[in-house]
Amino acid sequence: MKTLTKITFFTAFCMLFSAYQLSAQAIVLNAPEPADNPNLSGSTPWTAVCAGNSGFNEYFVNITWIGTANAGNEFILELSDATGSFANPQTLQTISDKNTVKDFDTSFAIPTDTRGEGYKMRVRSTDPEKIGNESPAYNMYYMDVTSNLNISEQGNGVPPGTVCSTGPITLQVDNISNPETYQYIWFRSGTELTGETGHTLNVTQSGMYNVYIDYGPRCTGSGNTDSNIVDVTIGGSGTGIAVTAPSKTALCSTDSETLTIDQTDASWSYQWFKNDVAILGATATFYTVDASAAGFEGDYAIEISGTGICNERSSAITITNADVYTVNVENEINMVLLPTQSQTLSVSTTANTPSYKWFRNGIEIAGETNSTITISQDGEYYAEVTQTGGSCSVSSKNSDVTTVVSPASFEMIINYTDAYTSCESTSTILGVEQINAVATDGTKTDVTSALIDGFTYQWTKDGTAVSGATSSTISLASNAENGTYDLNASVDSFTVDSNSLTVQLLTSETISIASSGTVFCSGGETITLSTSSDLGSSTFEWHLDGASVNTTDTSLTVTTPGSYRLAVNRDGCALLSNEIVISPLDENLITLDPGTEIVMPEGTTKLVTASGGTAYRWLDANAVEIGNVDSITFTEAGSYTLIASIDNCEIIRQVEVSYLDTFKVPNVITVNGDGINDQWVIPNSYSNKADVNIIIYNEQGQEIVNEFDYKNNWPQSTTAFTKQNMVFYYKIRNASEVLKQGTITVIR
Repeated sequence: MKTLTKITFFTAFCMLFSAYQLSAQAIVLNAPEPADNPNLSGSTPWTAVCAGNSGFNEYFVNITWIGTANAGNEFILELSDATGSFANPQTLQTISDKNTVKDFDTSFAIPTDTRGEGYKMRVRSTDPEKIGNESPAYNMYYMDVTSNLNISEQGNGVPPGTVCSTGPITLQVDNISNPETYQYIWFRSGTELTGETGHTLNVTQSGMYNVYIDYGPRCTGSGNTDSNIVDVTIGGSGTGIAVTAPSKTALCSTDSETLTIDQTDASWSYQWFKNDVAILGATATFYTVDASAAGFEGDYAIEISGTGICNERSSAITITNADVYTVNVENEINMVLLPTQSQTLSVSTTANTPSYKWFRNGIEIAGETNSTITISQDGEYYAEVTQTGGSCSVSSKNSDVTTVVSPASFEMIINYTDAYTSCESTSTILGVEQINAVATDGTKTDVTSALIDGFTYQWTKDGTAVSGATSSTISLASNAENGTYDLNASVDSFTVDSNSLTVQLLTSETISIASSGTVFCSGGETITLSTSSDLGSSTFEWHLDGASVNTTDTSLTVTTPGSYRLAVNRDGCALLSNEIVISPLDENLITLDPGTEIVMPEGTTKLVTASGGTAYRWLDANAVEIGNVDSITFTEAGSYTLIASIDNCEIIRQVEVSYLDTFKVPNVITVNGDGINDQWVIPNSYSNKADVNIIIYNEQGQEIVNEFDYKNNWPQSTTAFTKQNMVFYYKIRNASEVLKQGTITVIR
């Protein structure tokens, strides 16, 4: 059904564009608007798309346009992504038989992966090519799950009804495939749990829990995904059980200790835990810890369960290993022994009254019984430490092995010490990355930390020594220092040459480009790019989206949208300019605060501010200009038009101003047929809303009205009222909460 308001707006819109359209524009496409579904009785234009229930997925929009379309033209209805972006639009419908029909309806179905609150639609034509205005954002959801959810603690599909636990539990959705791909709305005792959107919920408070799939504020209620209710009690009163304090908690390997619960009951069941993991078969009132078993140490607790009580677990008793002590190597574990030199090895320990033995290549070294040893031979060394004091019997542990090598030669590896990139970095530091001692059999041992300060160094560039460069690093900060570097180092009688590294630094010079504009309003326009740098003696390239498009012109005339840069050759490196993005006109750049639908109390004013443009014109419904700055104050309801300019481009926005309801929900109606107050008329913030549910009950609590999109038409006759004054009860709610409730007295 086309309303008078819509016809008036369309006529005014056509008049406006007849006055202001550019000669190059042969067609103007308006934003598609929701329309009736002719296949459904009593249908009205939709306000949100909630598809998928019982397979339903048929909606209609009204398309209007002005101008002239060529014979082969097609109108294509497109859908944005969930954020409103048309970077990759989806085609909803292609219409090829309406090239002379300026106002028509067409059907569409949304893709089955549509879920979001920011979808927009638009229409584009193919001959001539034109992209129309974007629609407002809509809630659009394809509800592929439209049945009741099941939540349980075990995840086995069995609804528990009630759960009793002394600690937190996890509830989870378990009766749909891939539940983690949806977002959810969780409730505790009717209150939404803000921020809880996953398919699992960590429950730490008592209450009655249920969940919906979140299909947005307009569609959730029609998804029919309300779950079962689970009544959870957390922290139920317990009996204060505990583990009786054992005689000792630090055990030797020959010890055992029996743990017992401090109270028992014939109706209880028992389960022992170690480190919060149930011990298999440990279901008696006692449990024996055997210290001869590997890994016996840990935290032990007992849990009781039974009919009519919550599970209760005791505090843990910590059992430790008295035999535990540490042996640590205090020297480098890889060492180089140079000719005529010696090295000192050392260990430390936490053992009680330790004794020491040292071994080389697995053979004990006679007489070495201290925590340190001085060596003059290569080999693999370790210390055996024996604990001779304390409560436990004698035990021994070996330290880690220290590998000592006598090198045949050395290998030195240099590298860039920072994030260097050739022809991008403007500075870098080269340094020693690793020094390897190479044995006669070719075995390499990393001795960097031990010897990096023992070498003397000389850096060379392109085979020539760099004056003053005699440390393990060299800093380079100019493209004048570009070249191939290596490092010569010596220690004792050894001399070694490193690998080579090539350094290609970019100059610190900057290249800037400017443009005569950044936006194409329509086809056929040109924009010029230029630079103030002298390109006369330089090799250069203009780039479009990273690809070379011109190597000869010092200024560039462009007709194609994209990202432009100038690359100038400097010492074999491409010196890149700033980036200038040339784009087609994006109508989304123009925004209005607080929006395009303004509701205000009658007799008041409302300030609306536009942004994103370079100039503005405000017109009333008669195309009369009422303002030419970015803000305007509205004093009356009506339809208004904003023409915003970006450079030489114009973008049009329609603003609808309406008055706010000031009357309340009535609690008395008089059904006497006089045409006054005969029906229950509620504010338009509740009536005619597809996402608002109106429920009316009689005195016996029976539903007599339960509908969405209420038309202010109850009661439809007076015959149902058998008494003079009858009281009814009403409830107004949306998908997640009750908005209003009260009584209605019907006076005959």
